[in-house]
Amino acid sequence: MSVVAWDGKIIAADKLCVSADMRSTTTKIVRLPRESQKQLAGGPDLKEVVLAWVGEQGGGLALLDWYKSGCNPADWPAAQRTADWTRLLVADKDGVVFYEREPRAQKVEEPFMAWGSGRDFAMGAMAMGADARQAVEVASRFSTNCGGGVDWYDLQ
Repeated sequence: MSVVAWDGKIIAADKLCVSADMRSTTTKIVRLPRESQKQLAGGPDLKEVVLAWVGEQGGGLALLDWYKSGCNPADWPAAQRTADWTRLLVADKDGVVFYEREPRAQKVEEPFMAWGSGRDFAMGAMAMGADARQAVEVASRFSTNCGGGVDWYDLQ
């Protein structure tokens, strides 16, 4: 259970992890410098990016490894094609793309966006002028599936 919010400059994620009835804290967002990524032959120039995910934590970590190893479609995690898939968000200073059940990047064209179980609260907060960090705080206050603190990065 998660919420990730992006406001055009900041991307933020909550830190809640739930396993059965137990709550714990985890990290769902990481900064990935160019030098930590593998470039596939003929691929685009690498950028420093921030990766975040909503859904299964194990799925997010598998997608992080997939991205770091060069985004080869042949290496797409098999779990992404099951009912318990995870959404991977890739943000840089130019915007956000996301991956769902297939290794195809989908560009976000909205000025702000949120994903995960707390997205409606976060979207409402940003529509009223909150930044992404504040939006995650609002979602964490009202959604039973979000919380544990906020990790965030300023992309500008």
